[in-house]
Amino acid sequence: MNPYVLVLYYTRFGATGKMARLIARGVDQVEGMEARLRTVPAVSPVTEQTEAEVPVEGAVYCAEQDLRECAGLIVGSPTRFGNMAAPLKYFIDGTGSIWGSGDLVDKPVAAFTSTSSLHGGQETTLLTMALPLLHHGMIYCGIPYTEQALRTTTTGGTPYGASHFAPVGGSNAISEDEAVLCKALGKRVAAIARKML
Repeated sequence: MNPYVLVLYYTRFGATGKMARLIARGVDQVEGMEARLRTVPAVSPVTEQTEAEVPVEGAVYCAEQDLRECAGLIVGSPTRFGNMAAPLKYFIDGTGSIWGSGDLVDKPVAAFTSTSSLHGGQETTLLTMALPLLHHGMIYCGIPYTEQALRTTTTGGTPYGASHFAPVGGSNAISEDEAVLCKALGKRVAAIARKML
């Protein structure tokens, strides 16, 4: 089995899940690396899991071992008031034993997000997802401006990570620039993870 980059995400209406699959394609472009897609279940207002142990469709739920053994990590969430959604935060908040063991120290990490308004907190969401992972000792990777799509995008995409603009009531199709940046982020994290093995 090849070393893998864990692409861990929560999606509500599907846009973040589409981004995750594009990012995984970027990871898979790096020889000797593979992507592992995982998601997290929704939670109730009192922060309890509200979905079955096995999802009906899509990626399976992330297990602690998926996180412990990854060579790199890319996390994604829709934006909720400039922050990650509660299900992803709930999952990350439960990683204290991984923090204690240091299993994520010196591994590359990146983030991606989707928002329903162009200035709806994309960059703050990316940065707030990074904070607990910096506490884990991970090395944050953004998207460098050598990626031309970062200079030409009129939709999503930031130096802090991949992003997508999905207007309310409109199409949530990922733009060409957004797709390029998703794949570039996956490829970058996988290439860095491979160098660090």
